[in-house]
Amino acid sequence: MSGAWASDALKGRVAVVTGAGSGIGRSIAEALAGAGADLLLADLAEAGAAETAAGIARGDIRVEAAACDVRDPEASAALFARAVERLGRIDAAISSAGIGGPAALAHEITPAQWEAVIATNLTGSFLFAAAAARAMVPRGGGSITLVTSQVSEVAQRNCAAYVASKGGAKMLVKAMALDLAPFGVRVNALAPGFTDTPMTRGGDPGHAESRRQSLAHIPMGRMGRPEEVADAAVFLASDASAYVTGTTVFVDGGYLTV
Repeated sequence: MSGAWASDALKGRVAVVTGAGSGIGRSIAEALAGAGADLLLADLAEAGAAETAAGIARGDIRVEAAACDVRDPEASAALFARAVERLGRIDAAISSAGIGGPAALAHEITPAQWEAVIATNLTGSFLFAAAAARAMVPRGGGSITLVTSQVSEVAQRNCAAYVASKGGAKMLVKAMALDLAPFGVRVNALAPGFTDTPMTRGGDPGHAESRRQSLAHIPMGRMGRPEEVADAAVFLASDASAYVTGTTVFVDGGYLTV
């Protein structure tokens, strides 16, 4: 946890985070807790979310864990119903669940591999965001953040399904921001660059080549840290971003300037 935010920046707020069992999602959960938010943490495997929850639990915040398959519309709806029931309200929703997909040339990706990535990264993001919106609109406000990627802006070799899913999520953010602005609900994308997570440590040659390409294009000359992405997530969940919607916040070490 970086501790970049005051411990009361989100005091009294409730946030729901998916993909909280590891990587960027776990760091986001830690940063939100550090800023004082009560949390419902979800992951495909509840054990991962529970481990994160146990690591950040303390007396002045409430933290719960749940299983959630973001590909299932009923699962996302149930997640937000639980948040309201157990924690009383929902102020922020951060979708960090995602998969990398195959490291392969576009024409070598099978339909099944394509569908798996789109179902999790794009359809899953929509189902989560829509469920969050249904909980927030009656309250007159809230912040929804979809974790996308720098490849939502610029493509990369050997990951066409992933690039397409993240590019679609970027435009989903814009469309939902327009629809939800009249209700006081903000929708933004948080786009990490090449960040040191279990996903980017994949050992096959395709992932190794992607790592090499990415590092060669980062002006800051290093991978990002999950907590650096997490600090931006706190910004988007807080009143500091009250006039920010429909945009993408890139945390990429300058990758897009090259």
